[in-house]
Amino acid sequence: MEKIIVNVAWCDKNFGGSLGSNVPGAVVFTAPTFEALQKEAKDSLEFHVEGLVENGEDVPEWLKNGDYEFVYNYLDATTLLKAYSPYVSLAAISRASGINQSLLSHYVNGLKKPREQQRKRIVDGLHKIGSDLQSVMCG
Repeated sequence: MEKIIVNVAWCDKNFGGSLGSNVPGAVVFTAPTFEALQKEAKDSLEFHVEGLVENGEDVPEWLKNGDYEFVYNYLDATTLLKAYSPYVSLAAISRASGINQSLLSHYVNGLKKPREQQRKRIVDGLHKIGSDLQSVMCG
């Protein structure tokens, strides 16, 4: 299965996305929420592929057959934090990453930009939360 990178950025009040270089042509889209952006990525790509096929363009078989999955590349910390804010609070990310909650708030609002080390701590914190949730059992 082919992986298509979706580059995601927070732009004012919307998420913006563009597809990676393994997709012929340019595909860009926007949406007000990350969940809507995920749907828009799928719909925009399907529409784009239809147009390529209708125009007789060379389209890889994996793309025509839908044999791909999206991998999301968040272009900055603001985008990453905004994408997951409906699911994980800044307080939880703070506890998991060890980064002060008010500093995370500055990052999510674009007031400050974290260094590479801080971005890694944010990602590691989100991975820790996800790992902890995956280990939950009920019954």
